[in-house]
Amino acid sequence: MTTMEAFDLLQPYKIAEETFVIPWALEAPPVGHFPMNSMVIRGAEPVLVDTGAPAVRSQWLEAAWSVVDPLDVRWIFLTHDDRDHAGNLLAVLAACPNATLLTTWFSIGRMAEEWETPINRCRFMIDGDTVDVGDRTLVAKRPPLYDNPTTRALFDPKTNVVWAVDTFATNVPNPMPESADLSADEFRDGQFFGGRLVSPWVALLEGQKFRAVVDDFQRLDAEVIAGCHSPVLRRPQIAEAFDLLRQLPDLPPWSEFTQADLDQWMAIAEGSVPPEQPRPSAT
Repeated sequence: MTTMEAFDLLQPYKIAEETFVIPWALEAPPVGHFPMNSMVIRGAEPVLVDTGAPAVRSQWLEAAWSVVDPLDVRWIFLTHDDRDHAGNLLAVLAACPNATLLTTWFSIGRMAEEWETPINRCRFMIDGDTVDVGDRTLVAKRPPLYDNPTTRALFDPKTNVVWAVDTFATNVPNPMPESADLSADEFRDGQFFGGRLVSPWVALLEGQKFRAVVDDFQRLDAEVIAGCHSPVLRRPQIAEAFDLLRQLPDLPPWSEFTQADLDQWMAIAEGSVPPEQPRPSAT
């Protein structure tokens, strides 16, 4: 387990054998921070799992290549086409000429609004599909929560690691490597907040049907769960996370921040700036 003292953003850390998370986080006042992670599986045929956000492109690429030589990368598993997951895809494809992109037909279409994905380097991998990457066979799986219709999670049965994508998203008071570093209240409240934030449609679901989906995902029996928007989960906290996930359809929807909230924040910001400085509202 990575300790808080050894944890730095955009410094990869090991979560299982040959498996590393590249951590990043966004400040998200007034709720703390949101993790923005990606993952590298450094096996016989190395795999990049998502490609990070463009806001930190150079740092993310440097971090990824500190774990694996880009010429050795054979697979790029793109969970979906949102910018925090696909933001550096073209740079990664250029740096990794021997890599095949594991994606979906719909993702390619959605990304065509901004760039043309090289179709000759793609392989479609939908829910339930597998891919042999030399020393392990990875499994694509639709996770219980998602904010994009193309989303697939990734399960590595060799290490029992699941990349849960946006499921188990949570805000954290400060960037941290492991969910065990959260208090019990922070963990519970974060799971309830993050789940309803990324998937507000969960309030529309029939609880029994949703719980069946959660049960199916839990049957992967992961020992480690990593994701884009959460610190790493390990047993026994994994079971607790699934129990909290099952409760989401029974909770009221999260109430979004309103213009009144923004006005209050701006008033506080105005009052915190010395008179001789430009007002926050002026920028």
